[in-house]
Amino acid sequence: MMGGMDIRDDRAAGRLGAWAGDELVGRIDYFALEEDGTGGGSALVAVHTVVEPGHQGEGIAGALAAALYELAGAEGRAVVPLCPYVAAWAAKHPDAAPQPDPGLATRARERLVADSDLW
Repeated sequence: MMGGMDIRDDRAAGRLGAWAGDELVGRIDYFALEEDGTGGGSALVAVHTVVEPGHQGEGIAGALAAALYELAGAEGRAVVPLCPYVAAWAAKHPDAAPQPDPGLATRARERLVADSDLW
């Protein structure tokens, strides 16, 4: 819980959500990219960040980005930040957001292009 916010992972929906009570106030949409047998690793791939109107400027998006990296690290996964916000957050926080292997990032982009439902 951070400042009255609860961050919850809903892997089935592909969403890391920030909740204020029963209200979803922000989210990062992502998908899990599994190991493909080539040793390239697995990742959580961030594709979109949304903070609801009236909650912008409260640090919600940054808290979600940090939580995504923590979640991925706990699972032994990388994060591929295809979402512009998460990519910018990662650039500002290199100690908390290691860069993914370039091959893993390429696989993530290819998967996203091949499957428009992931947007």
